[in-house]
Amino acid sequence: MDSGMIGKIEKAKRYAEEKDRITINNFQATFKGDNNDHVVQYEQGKWTCDCEFFKTRGVCVHTMALEMVLKGMVANAEIVQS
Repeated sequence: MDSGMIGKIEKAKRYAEEKDRITINNFQATFKGDNNDHVVQYEQGKWTCDCEFFKTRGVCVHTMALEMVLKGMVANAEIVQS
């Protein structure tokens, strides 16, 4: 491996530890729930989930768990009812 690549790997490791450098604007994830898989989306500062609980409450364990995992990395997070 060349020295340029070694330097980039070291820099990537440092960036990975500095989570405040990262802001997530949009993404979609599949969350493996206890009973079913659920699609959770984060777009333009808003969370959505296809589970029944989210549809009635506008929040669910799937969105809350991802908020905890991504704490400080999502831009202007707001939960919306779908």
